[in-house]
Amino acid sequence: QVQLVESGGDLVQPGGSLRLSCVVSGFAFQWSPMTWVRQIPGRGITWVSTIESDGTTLYTDSVKGRFTISRNNADSVLYLQMHNLKPEDTATYYCLTGNKVTVPTGQGTRVTVSS
Repeated sequence: QVQLVESGGDLVQPGGSLRLSCVVSGFAFQWSPMTWVRQIPGRGITWVSTIESDGTTLYTDSVKGRFTISRNNADSVLYLQMHNLKPEDTATYYCLTGNKVTVPTGQGTRVTVSS
């Protein structure tokens, strides 16, 4: 059974940084694309970033130049390094297996950007 456990969310001031982690088990992590999505309260899930199995990265326009997605295949961990955070980045962040936006199965990790 695939398990995704996100962590690293916190309350941070605008301009701050955070690194999110997603530990994956029960899945052939190294061969799969992995994706971060986020959900603002009361709104739908939106795509943030994807990393392909070959390391190719994709980002939504609003986070380009500020967020970096990476992966540790040896430990089956997905990361999202976030810099220059803005209030509009406030959301619950989820990791997904694959490169499609689907209903998250993890509990997510909450990021709040506020002064």
